[in-house]
Amino acid sequence: MIQSMTGFAVQTRDLGGVSLHLELRSVNSRYLDLGFRIVDDLRQAEPAIRERISAKLGRGKVECRLNLQTGHGGPRSLALNGALADQLAEAQAGLRARFPEAQPLSVNELLRWPGMLADDSLGFDELLPHICALADAALVELVATRRREGEKLADAIRERVGRMRELVTVASPRMPAIVAEYQERLTAKLRDAVAGLDEDRIRQEVALYAQRIDVAEELTRLSTHLDEVERILKASGAAGKRLDFLMQELNREANTLASKSPATDITGIAMEMKVLIEQMREQVQNLE
Repeated sequence: MIQSMTGFAVQTRDLGGVSLHLELRSVNSRYLDLGFRIVDDLRQAEPAIRERISAKLGRGKVECRLNLQTGHGGPRSLALNGALADQLAEAQAGLRARFPEAQPLSVNELLRWPGMLADDSLGFDELLPHICALADAALVELVATRRREGEKLADAIRERVGRMRELVTVASPRMPAIVAEYQERLTAKLRDAVAGLDEDRIRQEVALYAQRIDVAEELTRLSTHLDEVERILKASGAAGKRLDFLMQELNREANTLASKSPATDITGIAMEMKVLIEQMREQVQNLE
């Protein structure tokens, strides 16, 4: 399915005392360009998130924001390490038996002893699985958003392709009459300008100029390119770069049509085509 490069997704997961908040923003870019704004405590999660985004997206400038928010349900509970306290008490009793003048450990010193207190907060290793799950859920949402946007862009392109087909249908039957009219006018001008020119030479010159103004090939190539645009829109996968190339080819044929045609109505058709192509090109710039 055709995807846009524009999308947004946000996911939040409550883990009791803390909550994870992950946000993905995507806009158009020639390549996959990833940027991260992650709090320092979770910076180690960037490689895992980067790997997941790269596996799901092909193009676009994607910004990932990951925050860790502390809950407001009151202070975290603290647990005393009883085993460590018993070990310290036993060691202190033994030392004071040898050194009676030694001062006992204060409560402050005991509380600051490494490992004496443990809180209920999660470490990074415990948070990482939740972060990965959050990133996966956000990517599902982002891809769905990009697909919905892509389908709207594809519909807009199809609408303009349909209008271009109508213009080709109008222009094609007109060309034989335009060439014939041009031949008659050119023949009359040549006869008036060069009185001594023989009829064979006049016919040769007229035929040569008629070939130069015949745009049947350009109209055929326009139809072929429009067929390819519709085929790509129906296919799945990345399509932006292929469609961008086709926009260049369509524009080339429209320019040639405008420059070769001696009829004002065909020139007007070519100008309208150029406007439609430019509108499609702007939509294509946002497709993955």
